[in-house]
Amino acid sequence: MSRAVIIDCDPGTDDAIALFLAFASSELDVRLVTVAGGNVGLDRTLPNACALVGLAGATSPVVAGADRPLVGSFRSAAYVHGADGIGGVLLPPGASPTPGIAADTIRAVLRAAGPAEITLVGIGPATNLALALATEPALIDRIAEIVLMTGAWAEGNVTPAAEFNAWSDPEALAIVLAAGCPITLATLELTSQAIATPERLATLRARPGGTCLTAAVDIMSSVPPSVRVNKAGCLQHDACAVMWLVAPALFTHRPVHAGMDLGPGPGRGRTVIDRWGRLGLAPNARLLDTLDAAAFFTTLGDRIATLP
Repeated sequence: MSRAVIIDCDPGTDDAIALFLAFASSELDVRLVTVAGGNVGLDRTLPNACALVGLAGATSPVVAGADRPLVGSFRSAAYVHGADGIGGVLLPPGASPTPGIAADTIRAVLRAAGPAEITLVGIGPATNLALALATEPALIDRIAEIVLMTGAWAEGNVTPAAEFNAWSDPEALAIVLAAGCPITLATLELTSQAIATPERLATLRARPGGTCLTAAVDIMSSVPPSVRVNKAGCLQHDACAVMWLVAPALFTHRPVHAGMDLGPGPGRGRTVIDRWGRLGLAPNARLLDTLDAAAFFTTLGDRIATLP
């Protein structure tokens, strides 16, 4: 049986690859795609999501959500993803977004679900998820798991302390981490193992596939190589969260307690992840530790090649 999921995203180059993987995987039933401003503004992330869903031949509704964090102002990462969010790769426009507000629509899907039926996949700032959960906490029992690409237990990528998604709306992430349901974290230490090297991109480009595979390789190729891995390639952060649901055997993991630094100053947005139980707090999350990167890219190519 497929797992019912809601994907909350901010496309974004790596969101594009994650969405393609989700739509190419029979293990997942994507009930809803919600969109926030994040990697670029909502005026770009929303049409990007519609285009990606349409290119994949999917019919999941796409609903707009928050264009800014709960506190403070919006700040993008166009320096990584390009002004359009997908590295200048031209995609045919998708269908119009479904009318509504993301948080309301998330709650509506949860209300209609049975106990522990829906998995929430958050691969952008956690604003939409936090608004949904904080305004109707009784719906927590409808959630099987929340899988987040967010945070870092060591060094961040937008400040020394903070990873971009966590830094973009740390108050929202604090709400989600305290929700009281199973949470799985794909942090920078995990996603930095998913390196799209020139060799891996060449292998993906050479294999048979459709328009989605071509677009995926073009999008990955547009991203500057990461200094975090000595410019060995670009990192496929968000696809790691989806891959956990599709092929969990590719990962190792451990229980941790995760919280947020919400104070002012250079530590703001840090995910305080206690990997060794030093705080004496009960674990509230599963931390993905290691990834079989070779199998990750093989699986990624195998799946996306089945799309149109």
